[in-house]
Amino acid sequence: MKRAIIHLLATLLMIPAWPVHAEDGYDLWLRYAPVTDQTRREAVGRILREVVVAGGGPTMEAIREELQRAGQGMLGAGLVHIVQGEIEDVSPGKPGLVIGTPGQCELVNGKAIREALEGLGKEGYYMGREGNGRHGPLVIAANEPVGLLYGTFHLLRELQAHGEPRELPLRASPDFKYRLLNHWDNLDRTVERGYAGFSIWDWHRLPGYIHPRYRDYARANASVGINGSVVTNVNANALVLTPAYIEKVAALAGVFRPYGIRIYLTARFSAPMELDGLDTADPLDPGVRSWWKEKADEIYAAIPDFGGFLVKANSEGQPGPQQYGRSHADGANMLAGAVASHGGIVMWRAFVYSADIQVDRAKQAYDEFVPLDGQFRENVVIQVKNGAIDFQPREPFHPLFGSMPGTALALELQITQEYLGQGTSLAYLAPLFKECLDSDTYKPVPGSTVARVVDGSSGGHDLSLLAGVSNIGNDRNWTGHPFGQANWYAFGRLGWDHGLAPEEIADEWIRLTFGHDPGVTGTVKEIMLASREAVVEYMTPLGLHHIMGWNHHYGPAPWIDQGRPDWTSVYYHRADTAGIGFDRTVSGSNALEQYAPEINRMWSDPETIPEKCLLWFHHLSWDHRMKSGNTLWDELCARYDRGVKKARWMRDRWKGLEGAVDHERYTGVLSLLEIQAEEAAWWRNACLRYFQQYSRRPFPASIEPPGGDLEEYRNLRFPYAPGIRPEW
Repeated sequence: MKRAIIHLLATLLMIPAWPVHAEDGYDLWLRYAPVTDQTRREAVGRILREVVVAGGGPTMEAIREELQRAGQGMLGAGLVHIVQGEIEDVSPGKPGLVIGTPGQCELVNGKAIREALEGLGKEGYYMGREGNGRHGPLVIAANEPVGLLYGTFHLLRELQAHGEPRELPLRASPDFKYRLLNHWDNLDRTVERGYAGFSIWDWHRLPGYIHPRYRDYARANASVGINGSVVTNVNANALVLTPAYIEKVAALAGVFRPYGIRIYLTARFSAPMELDGLDTADPLDPGVRSWWKEKADEIYAAIPDFGGFLVKANSEGQPGPQQYGRSHADGANMLAGAVASHGGIVMWRAFVYSADIQVDRAKQAYDEFVPLDGQFRENVVIQVKNGAIDFQPREPFHPLFGSMPGTALALELQITQEYLGQGTSLAYLAPLFKECLDSDTYKPVPGSTVARVVDGSSGGHDLSLLAGVSNIGNDRNWTGHPFGQANWYAFGRLGWDHGLAPEEIADEWIRLTFGHDPGVTGTVKEIMLASREAVVEYMTPLGLHHIMGWNHHYGPAPWIDQGRPDWTSVYYHRADTAGIGFDRTVSGSNALEQYAPEINRMWSDPETIPEKCLLWFHHLSWDHRMKSGNTLWDELCARYDRGVKKARWMRDRWKGLEGAVDHERYTGVLSLLEIQAEEAAWWRNACLRYFQQYSRRPFPASIEPPGGDLEEYRNLRFPYAPGIRPEW
């Protein structure tokens, strides 16, 4: 027996000290992990021990279910009592939390709370103990049930991350009216630029089978304030507008509705011809206008809260009004008229460029849309990417922002990492999002940031919209890379409050996702905040852009020089023996004239432009002297090398978390960080060996000599890389 006990103890000592509970990432930031710290547990218990949720309906029921889930997860089953009704329905004791609208609950019908709710609209909420004493129940009040839902998720976020709400009383409402995910999901369940498996929409089994994941998707979005979902690809398929698919979409809308999420569809401009054999799709043709009005009526009959259409037209082969000699305004207004009586909107994308137009691609959207300013209907918003090229690791803000004061402009961000390492790289994108949002357009005056242009405070527009290209797929953890969840989370949080700092958002997400161990939270936060800049440096430092693989956009390919010019790499970097970079000053394409004079003056001078954008706007000699004292060539080498070192540092810092993070996520993330470190070196080696043939200068002794053979890099092929368009 003694020998058996010794053997058992020895066996137990050999078991790694990993947390017992396996983590697969499915619960995202809504883990509601057990609260083991006694002080935090008591604070959570005071609020969730008994809860009054006053009123009925699907949204109120969703609130009750979420509170039950959260309370049982954090405190344990049987410790949470949630009732529907007023305070007198609660016995024994007093409730710790009361949730209701003034019309549903007498406790929140007092003058102070009603005044606090003024100006908060349908989605805003109030949280506090006003009039109830310091130790009275916490109150969440709102004008509508959806506001109570957002307030509930705010409280649960605070309880998970901090143990109790930090700022009371609190009034909150979203900065953008529309906060939408754009899914580039096809009806065959492939996902264009998707790196987390196939589409979560199982169209074949809809409407009969409602996958439980649809509801969890809605919960996750509502928890960070996202209120809309465009469920189909911008490279649209007209089939989704047929009765069979409208019925399927209606089933999804029914799942989303209790969570305040409206559903939207992409509209293929040629749908009248493809579906019903019309001879034309001319937006001024009476028959076409009638077709779209009848189609909108059909959709709204099935989905009364349908949000509207997102349209990609006359771009990358998509049909549009220009085929008929009509303008973008003609096309957008025709569709806007079809949905206007139902309260719908039209999001018309400004991502347009043509191989037939011999002008800098960065200028084309501005050239096409600025002359149309003021010609769009009030329920049209022009959806503009953060930069003028295409979601590059770093882009200066798009010159359209601030240039169309008579038109509502939306900001389109890419959450999926098409150009930032795709599903294998850790790249926390809140710094990228904030870099754009905080950029000053100087139009009409200094302080007119992109955020203020888009939220309407700079131009006085009521229609404000933030869109994010989704990174969600049917992988168990939703986003493929576990840290991709942080980018979905950050998009939602910035959509609600664009003043939040990336550091604050990262801290929240880490606590909700990994817990409160300071050794874990500190290390993970360091990695996250360094990650995006690391990716920029080993991929496209100093303003280089669009030098990735041609169709898959995976890996470096600065040598691409065949085919459509603006789809090649040499079009953008323009490396030659004289130097490198795209001259967009007055001596080149003069794209800088599209920005405000203050920016034009500053960025036209290589000495005053931020070096992070230097080669975006300037073609400079390899011997150009940088602020560091290095030549441009040596600085370019140093930046590439520094990015590789940062990628390795991220991997090594993560290794220090072994045993502190559950085994499943620790090993999974470590494997991906190993891949990222290898890919970082691949980018550095391939790019520097390619550019060296033009610089004709040695690699500086201070960097790790780039390995590999240029021809081997050039011959790499990835025919089945995920996310490629089916036609490619």
